Amino acid sequence: MKKFLALFLAGVLAMSLLTACGGKDAAQTDSGNNEVEDTAQPEADAAQPETDETEDAAQPETNEAQDGTEDRAGSEAIADGVLTVGTNAEFPPFEYVGDDGQPDGFDVALIKAIGEKLGVQVEVENMEFDSLVASIGNKIDVAIAGMTVTEERKNSVDFSDAYYDALQYVIVPEGSEIATFDDLAGKTIGVQLGTTGDFIASDDVDGASVSQYNKAVDAVNDLINGRVDCVIIDKNPALVFEEKFAGQVKALDGAQFNFEVENYAIALPKGDTALAEQINTALQEIKADGTFDKLVEEYIGQ
Repeated sequence: MKKFLALFLAGVLAMSLLTACGGKDAAQTDSGNNEVEDTAQPEADAAQPETDETEDAAQPETNEAQDGTEDRAGSEAIADGVLTVGTNAEFPPFEYVGDDGQPDGFDVALIKAIGEKLGVQVEVENMEFDSLVASIGNKIDVAIAGMTVTEERKNSVDFSDAYYDALQYVIVPEGSEIATFDDLAGKTIGVQLGTTGDFIASDDVDGASVSQYNKAVDAVNDLINGRVDCVIIDKNPALVFEEKFAGQVKALDGAQFNFEVENYAIALPKGDTALAEQINTALQEIKADGTFDKLVEEYIGQ
């Protein structure tokens, strides 16, 4: 019996030792797994900043590329390499329809010279004068049409530097007694719609009856046919019509009507300072290299 008890106790002791050893190994195994997981986690964390740095490094390159594109384009209006220009080809010698059926004249030649300086193709659209300002930024990029700079127009568009000084003239039939501003009172006056002549006749002349035309030549034809008493229009086209209808009409100097000198400029999209700067720079270069004077001599003369 004592021998059996001794053997039983020895067996229990052995089992206890085996259990203790097994528990220790299991604990070590769990501890080892935790160490692998803990060690792997910092490596993943360490990789994350590298990814962020890579993204951050890439971002400035993208921004620089965008800036470079903007610098090359200068203005969205000519980013496609085309400058779409509106004019009204009823205002010789600044704009008229040439023998080929396309708009021609001093203004058209000038804007094409500017386009050459800018390295863009110029496409000219012949439109009604009164719709030019409203079309800028929609149908057309800019407008050049013997357009006078006015405060009212500045509310809708910006302007380039002035490129030509002009004065309103009064066209009358041969033998007319109209000679001063006071003589215009109560008269029927023909004007081209939306021009300075239209503003003067409508706003400044007492009792005037104003007949508005889309084409200046239609106003002059009505003058010849006795439907209007006079036509107010810019000097250069007035002189062209005087020559064309010699013996029927005469052009009177606006100075004797106390008309003020005006400035022609290119109408531009409101707020497009990049385009304004590029066009003004091109204008300066054209004047400096003699191109401007050649165009004046070719289209306007003295």
